Amino acid sequence: MPIDKFTTLVTPAVPLPIENVDTDQIIPARFLKAVERKGFGDNLFRDWRYDKSNQPIADFVLNQPKYQGKILVAGKNFGSGSSREHAAWSIFDYGFRVVVSSFFADIFKNNALNNGLLPIQVSEEYLVKLFATIESNPAATFEVNLEKQTFTNNTTGETIAFEINPYKKQCLLNGQDDIDFLVSIQKEIASFESNKR
Repeated sequence: MPIDKFTTLVTPAVPLPIENVDTDQIIPARFLKAVERKGFGDNLFRDWRYDKSNQPIADFVLNQPKYQGKILVAGKNFGSGSSREHAAWSIFDYGFRVVVSSFFADIFKNNALNNGLLPIQVSEEYLVKLFATIESNPAATFEVNLEKQTFTNNTTGETIAFEINPYKKQCLLNGQDDIDFLVSIQKEIASFESNKR
């Protein structure tokens, strides 16, 4: 799955004010048979989006046209449970580029960063403000500046800084996964190896 270079993103956000969302809720186990990272977005939050007759559940947030955007704002402790990388694949494949929460499971956070998805951890107080902004105006926009490592609520003007592993930051800025990065430094690796001899 190609990863676009991530610099600055300005977009509305989709609210998911549910705590302790685990990876089986993000992408149920029965949809893990595919080995390519394509099509997983169709089954993102499948059991919350569709009923047993495969009809959309009208009050679920992804089925409400008023909510659009490339940022998913989720409740505390997002991505807990099993280590399935498919959870990050499904969120990315659906079209999200950022997930905001007050706490992420470590394995999910690493899987997200490895697959072009930026997890931004904020304080619980700031998260409450984000939900309030989206509830009052679903079209409200937010700005993510990866280079500066800032997240801004454009409605209130409040900007906070976020942390990210420096190596993963460079990979996102360059649109690279780990393999792309290694390919990009082939000459340096070869030079290092030859100098060891």
